[in-house]
Amino acid sequence: MDIAALIAWVVTALGGFYMLGIWIQRGGIRQQQSGTSRLPAPVVFGHFALAAIGLVVWIIYVVADKRALAWTAFGLLLPVALLGFVMLARWLPVYRDRATAGAPATAAGPAAEGTVPAERHFPVAVVLAHGLLAVVTLVLVLLTALGIGGS
Repeated sequence: MDIAALIAWVVTALGGFYMLGIWIQRGGIRQQQSGTSRLPAPVVFGHFALAAIGLVVWIIYVVADKRALAWTAFGLLLPVALLGFVMLARWLPVYRDRATAGAPATAAGPAAEGTVPAERHFPVAVVLAHGLLAVVTLVLVLLTALGIGGS
């Protein structure tokens, strides 16, 4: 089960890294000053950093098989999940605005790009897959830490 959790975590991280790249490329950091982006940079980078640290701890756990490392990784996942829910809650209105606007965000042209939240460009499929895989990862890590399913 520890390898399944590792695979789920890596795939989840790839989706998150992809969205982080989109957010940065579309000006998410610059939009902090104007308030255009609804995702605060400390939340975005805190989510990323804690998830990355947790993944490293999980890899060490898989190699060393020390139960304390499994619990440490699980403990790191809890604030990661909380920050993820915060970002989801802040992203949903942006997604709804995109859906009701009817036209793609880039149709307004480059001049209007700064007024469009960077997170509007997140593919819905990636957001959903990232969230679902994050839940799977959290459950697999918890079950492994509890010793259920073998290690």
